[in-house]
Amino acid sequence: MHLRNWQQKIIDAFPLIIKQNRRFILKAPTGAGKTVLASEIIARFYKCKKVVVLCHRLVLLEQLEQALGKKHLVRKLTVSDTGLAFEGYDVLLSTNMRAKDVLADAILKADLIIIDEAHRVSPNGPGYKWFLDDFENRGKMSAQLMGLTASPERRTGDQRDQLNLAFDAIIDCANIDDLISEGVLVQPVYRPHFVHDLNLDSIDISSGDFPVASLAPAIIRSSMIDYALWSYHEERPHLSPKPVSAWFCAGISAAEATLQAIQNSGIKAAIVTAGTPLKERMRLLAAHGNGDIEAMVSVGVLAEGWDNPNCNIIVHLRPTLSKVLWGQSVGRGLRSAPGKEKCVVIDVSSNWSTFGPVEKLEWSLWSHRRSYMQFMNRFNWIGQQQDDEDSSETYLLCKNEMANGMRCSHIYLKNAFENETCPVCGTYAAIDIYKEQKLDRSLNENKLHTLFFERVPKVFGEMNLSVWSSLDKTAWKSATAKEQVFLSFCMAFALVSADKTQSESDYWDATLATEAHIRAYLVENNFQIVKHEGFDLADIADGMLAGTVIRSLQAHYGISVCGTAFINHTVSECDRKYHKAIKIAERLAMIGCSKQDNLPYFNASRHLASL
Repeated sequence: MHLRNWQQKIIDAFPLIIKQNRRFILKAPTGAGKTVLASEIIARFYKCKKVVVLCHRLVLLEQLEQALGKKHLVRKLTVSDTGLAFEGYDVLLSTNMRAKDVLADAILKADLIIIDEAHRVSPNGPGYKWFLDDFENRGKMSAQLMGLTASPERRTGDQRDQLNLAFDAIIDCANIDDLISEGVLVQPVYRPHFVHDLNLDSIDISSGDFPVASLAPAIIRSSMIDYALWSYHEERPHLSPKPVSAWFCAGISAAEATLQAIQNSGIKAAIVTAGTPLKERMRLLAAHGNGDIEAMVSVGVLAEGWDNPNCNIIVHLRPTLSKVLWGQSVGRGLRSAPGKEKCVVIDVSSNWSTFGPVEKLEWSLWSHRRSYMQFMNRFNWIGQQQDDEDSSETYLLCKNEMANGMRCSHIYLKNAFENETCPVCGTYAAIDIYKEQKLDRSLNENKLHTLFFERVPKVFGEMNLSVWSSLDKTAWKSATAKEQVFLSFCMAFALVSADKTQSESDYWDATLATEAHIRAYLVENNFQIVKHEGFDLADIADGMLAGTVIRSLQAHYGISVCGTAFINHTVSECDRKYHKAIKIAERLAMIGCSKQDNLPYFNASRHLASL
């Protein structure tokens, strides 16, 4: 089998990977060829051995059976199966909820367990907890647990349910830009529009995302579908060999309204949802695959495990606070195919301006409660680009009113087009998003970074350290809630490792070890941090300036703690410490700290009992 460059690199490195790791994720973009890689790993390293492959959807089982059945003796587990595992076959395919007795037997015998779409793994949930516990406690010590995903991140604030608790390491296999240059993927070309009359402000997001029951009616009332269809009809004539599109919607009612609008415009379209029977779904997707159906409208079924390389337009009508959903869905259009030059991404949901292009997404193995709140600002990513220290970019929003009565509302980069005219409507009637939306606020990590590295060495060099060195308990004892967070940041900066980390897993191991150290100090000294509703970087900046929020005692003591690190470390090392310290302070603010702490990396009761 001819392997792609990134696949061959992983095959070559695999003996070392399994020597160093027992539970790991192979991370590669959607369309990179993770299933092919898994098949090759089984053939080369687990021939005649026992392998379990898990996924969470029936349609994925069908695809995996077809892919793996070409080279291996495969059995797809059914709900009614009984008896012993691996009788007459070597590869067992299943969801994690099928025939648990057979699956439990397979876990004990397996030499390799593969979990597809591994970002779905819930270490503390009923679907996977028993499985992970069995593997850890009863599985072969020589066996490996290997996850496959393009987006190793879970949106949960439950500290007992983080992805890093299921896997020890993330192996970063390939990135989108490299795969585009190799011709494995095509270039995404984004066409984002801001829909002015879509009001999301009143929707309750306490669940961590916009609930479909509230989102779908808001979409139908707005002009979102009109914007999507207008953009689509402008883009489809310029695609080769012919337009083939996937439309991602929120809720069945919004999807049906979208389908009706597409069909009324003369385009052959169909709809698939989680309720579409499997055989009917496969028939429709096959018709879409061969071009008989141009537009496929979906609700929650195409973002994972669906492959149609001919798809060259993605239309996103599903506002979300989930970076995973955005990345997975856009990735479905990036696979290369004969004659396919690009994939146009029409986004009328403000996901592009919120998260950024999928090729620039960054992932995190740990999150805290309300970590999704930053994405409530639908210009979150654009604001970050404006404030980037190395490469500041300004984006414009076209407000031109067109003949059809709609505003253009296209978002585009300033200075990228002649006379700064809009590339969609050809006029200049734009506003600076950053200024108009008042994104220039002190809650900005880039600005705090500059202030921190300028201010701390200067102030520290002028301090009488003999005055401040013994004031730790005094500063903590009298600290307000915001001052506690400031002191947590300073303490974290002083203590956290300055070493380079080779993986996301290593980064979080170092970060959480320091967080646990700070928690130990706090509970030992009866200091409690209450849960905050938000984390404001402006409070850290205020401490650097000994301003109005952080008082002089806490500000100067904190700077004295930070300053020592500048003496003993290089600027690069301090930079690594700084970024980890911000994460630690944010987590302590959002999770809180008390003698009731029962976290995977710190149990307050056990710690106090050990003293």
